[in-house]
Amino acid sequence: MAKNIENLIPHRAPFLFVDEVLSYTKEEIIGIKTFTEKDHWLQGSFPELDIIPGTILIEAMAQCGGAGVKLLGVTDGIFGLVSIENAEFYNGAKFGDQVKFVIENIRLSEKIIKQQGTAYIDDKVIMKAGWMCVKIA
Repeated sequence: MAKNIENLIPHRAPFLFVDEVLSYTKEEIIGIKTFTEKDHWLQGSFPELDIIPGTILIEAMAQCGGAGVKLLGVTDGIFGLVSIENAEFYNGAKFGDQVKFVIENIRLSEKIIKQQGTAYIDDKVIMKAGWMCVKIA
């Protein structure tokens, strides 16, 4: 589904962390992100380890969920992240890894989006988290 992510969510480089939404239903959204040399500014977090910070992975998953919800046409407006629940990290993502996000839609309304998701590299789970966004504009 080659739809320009910038048409779906307000984020812009260097803070745009979704490459593509692969599929979206009212139950599930799947998307991907590969962090590349364009994201060099993130390398300062763990220069010896060459890994993407976990908070950035959570933000990427939430952006992916937001883009998928926008494609569904369920909500309109700009939503902001207001809570993160049960974030668990199992492994890191390195620059060049393609991260796949599988997101479950828990609640979709005009004012609230509640989702939870799992991030994978290949078929290996690297993190899980839940979050809520509310309409801010």
